[in-house]
Amino acid sequence: MPLLPLLMLGLGVAAVLVLLVLALSGPSAQRASARRLTSLRDRHMVSATGANAMEAQLRRISTTQASSFDVTFARLLPNQEQLEKRLAMTGKSWTLGQYGLATLGLAVAVAGLLFLKGAPLLLSIVFGLFVGLGLPHFVVGFLIKRRVGKFTATFPDAIDLLVRGLRSGLPITETIGVVGFEMPGPVGEEFRAISDKMKIGRTLDAALQETADRLGTPEFQFFTITIQIQRETGGNLAETLNNLSDVLRKRAQMKLKIKAMSSEAKASAIIVGALPFIVFGLIWSINNEYMMHFFTDQRLIVTGGGGLVWMAIGTFIMAKMVNFEI
Repeated sequence: MPLLPLLMLGLGVAAVLVLLVLALSGPSAQRASARRLTSLRDRHMVSATGANAMEAQLRRISTTQASSFDVTFARLLPNQEQLEKRLAMTGKSWTLGQYGLATLGLAVAVAGLLFLKGAPLLLSIVFGLFVGLGLPHFVVGFLIKRRVGKFTATFPDAIDLLVRGLRSGLPITETIGVVGFEMPGPVGEEFRAISDKMKIGRTLDAALQETADRLGTPEFQFFTITIQIQRETGGNLAETLNNLSDVLRKRAQMKLKIKAMSSEAKASAIIVGALPFIVFGLIWSINNEYMMHFFTDQRLIVTGGGGLVWMAIGTFIMAKMVNFEI
């Protein structure tokens, strides 16, 4: 079989799968929050004295000793800091080395399985690399989304607890520690981390901003900027946070309404995008010789490639029509 059509088909399948992932992933909350909040955050950011020395000391205290595989894998990454941030956002104690082993193992296993099933070597390698690189990334993104969703759902309750503590006379630093021990789940973990950072010398503004940058949610950015502005200008912090809690609850209600209204279109896009691959895989498992014609017959190669391109375009448009930024 000529090498060029097979290479084009393998690259086309990988491109279609990438388009489907990008289309169905939705808008980036991090980019949306950055557009709305970066300028305001920069104006009210408070710089700490001796920040460079403090940062170096905290890194030595908080980071664990990296293994040799972690160091080796980190050298191969173009953006190590971004991947470390994503792994930290999951709330798991995963390292770069473990992530690299999972990626390599999946790629080798999938490529070997397809090759043993009779798939061409080049297609097996391309699909194995796609699964090896894409599946861990998808799992990490899913865990991040689930954890951020839990945080956002209970964050207004944490703000209400802060308001009650402030109205009872407690300072904001002690109230944050109380919230960390009283609230369950990701909210309690993040507030405990903020309290621990302040105990070892980090300022409140710096600790809040670090958490806001790691979470990447507009809700916590609002909270951080509210605290920073109040510390500079004064005012009734309890009343301001109470209003913020009400705004966040209304924001969550609006998100749920939009999700309910667009759920049918999203389900259609997912089904339309996944069904051809599911059917192809099922037929391949039953009679792989029959499906091998898609890799040997020039007419089927062109027809299948064109169908994949048009299907990807349609699914991409459907997904973008029902994704909204709030």
